[in-house]
Amino acid sequence: MLLLNPGPVTLTERVRKSLLQTDLCHREPEFFDLQDEARSRLLAAYSLDPKVWTAVLMTGSGTAAVECMIAGMVRQGGRLLIVENGVYGERIAQIASQYGIDHEVVKYAWMEAPDTDAIIAKLDGVTNVAIIHHETTTGRLNQIDELSAACKERGIGLLLDGVSSFGAEHIDFNGGGITAVAATANKCLHGVPGAAFVIAKREALQHAASRTYYLGITRLAKLQDERNTPFTPSVHAYYALVEALREFEDEGGLEARHAHYAGLAEQARSGLAALGIEGALPAEESSVVLRAYRLPKGVTYPVLHDALKTEGFVIYAGQGGLSNELFRISTMGALGPADIDRLIASIAKIVRQA
Repeated sequence: MLLLNPGPVTLTERVRKSLLQTDLCHREPEFFDLQDEARSRLLAAYSLDPKVWTAVLMTGSGTAAVECMIAGMVRQGGRLLIVENGVYGERIAQIASQYGIDHEVVKYAWMEAPDTDAIIAKLDGVTNVAIIHHETTTGRLNQIDELSAACKERGIGLLLDGVSSFGAEHIDFNGGGITAVAATANKCLHGVPGAAFVIAKREALQHAASRTYYLGITRLAKLQDERNTPFTPSVHAYYALVEALREFEDEGGLEARHAHYAGLAEQARSGLAALGIEGALPAEESSVVLRAYRLPKGVTYPVLHDALKTEGFVIYAGQGGLSNELFRISTMGALGPADIDRLIASIAKIVRQA
């Protein structure tokens, strides 16, 4: 079964076999060697200076990393501006509310791009801005560089949800105001669920808040720098993350991963267009990781999903009210051009039958 949903992904055999390595006690040096390698390779994925940045690991999903980032990186007494144009922006607003963080939401329709100028006009009195990089609700890649530059000019920390973009899309860590990026192992890095992380500026961590216990970012960062860990991590998920990062480097790193996804995404787009199936957003506004498409005429999502599953593919519905209009295809994981050809042929058969 090939997973075309936005995580978890279809694993390579290399990563899958890494799960069969020996059991490790998380208080032994062998585990800390593994933890150190994961943290080092995460920074290397974007050529980051370990004196400026640190990778903070945790056991949990991508949402755990986002919660860790929001709860910790908005200092006590800080004010957060949240840019929302999809489900995951809404999630950040819910996290901020639950922790009692003073915040304001700049809200856009799910199919709409954020208005950067309007957001910048609201930055007075703000200490942090949070935005989703790749909003998988629609497949939109939100443009962040201009906003990031404005944040830097004003001394505002930009907090980026990079859960569905880290490892595949460009992120300018050093040219703007980014102070933290939350992400996970089981999307563009092709690891397994259970390992997540925040890439944070060391200087910004000095001003972090302590609002949460298990996900406290300052304690996690401090102990990991000391080759320690506060709790029991998902050891085998860390094995898989390290192997996935080794594979990522062996295959050419960020640029190669982006190019591979882009090729598959264009192959899917052009193949579906030939069947009369339109993308929900223009290709130039979409990520290379996942794209949303209009349902074929006369085909409901349950029919399309179930028919494709019998052909060996798992796809995703549109979220919320978009479930009656859209379906989504991700090109993450162990996929190649032959898989996309087979997918298009399967959809063509379903469309003919309809």
